[in-house]
Amino acid sequence: MNILDKIVADKYKEVELKKSLIPASQLESSVLFNRKGLSLAKTLRDSHTGIIAEHKRRSPSKETINQNTNVGQVAIGYEKAGVCGMSVLTDIKYFGGSLEDLLLARASVTMPLLRKEFIIDAYQILEAKAYGADVILLIAAVLTRAEIKNLSEFAKNLDLDVLLEVHNEEELHKSIMPSLDMLGVNNRDLKTFKVSLETSKSLSKLIPDEFVKVSESGISSVEAISDLKTYGYQGFLIGENFMKTNNPGKSAAGFINQL
Repeated sequence: MNILDKIVADKYKEVELKKSLIPASQLESSVLFNRKGLSLAKTLRDSHTGIIAEHKRRSPSKETINQNTNVGQVAIGYEKAGVCGMSVLTDIKYFGGSLEDLLLARASVTMPLLRKEFIIDAYQILEAKAYGADVILLIAAVLTRAEIKNLSEFAKNLDLDVLLEVHNEEELHKSIMPSLDMLGVNNRDLKTFKVSLETSKSLSKLIPDEFVKVSESGISSVEAISDLKTYGYQGFLIGENFMKTNNPGKSAAGFINQL
């Protein structure tokens, strides 16, 4: 069993437990549930930089990235730096995140927020909406085509943008459908954790132009972004590069100034 399979197996158990504790009706009656969502896809299309900055404390590949952050302060720093949106990891066991992180980020900034999570159930999309997200992530590697369709349509009905993540051509072909806003190519192989920007380059020509193209993982230089832009990418998800510093917001600002 690889790490992705482990995470997903644990996620099924976690979601069942949460469903038994907090009914969907409670999520739907939350203060933020009827909030008008912000479109990350539109923000990326209109941006010159396309940076989506991430809040990530740790990961299975890097035990600790930054455990000393205040997510609200990081969010404010990112917004001041001029990022297009912020990705907030909400998985506790493997990434040290939580839904409370999403809520704190929402209370601190007005920019689009992405709930970065291993979504396998519509209940998690209700959670995302209730805790202030504007965007959800769906990962093609852990979902069937029918699941991608059902979950993405459910999200669109809640006024959420959908970013679908792929790792290879096979995942991309099964995923393309009208209920997606953005197609993300993860340069990190989730089974081996090896990173290569060639993944984004080779898949770029297969992504139809109606979707915003987003490159994820392993982006650590301005040159990499300039290079990826020539392949049609408008969004760049950067986490570790900013989070491994003492001041992620300041780090993001310096990076964006170079762009």
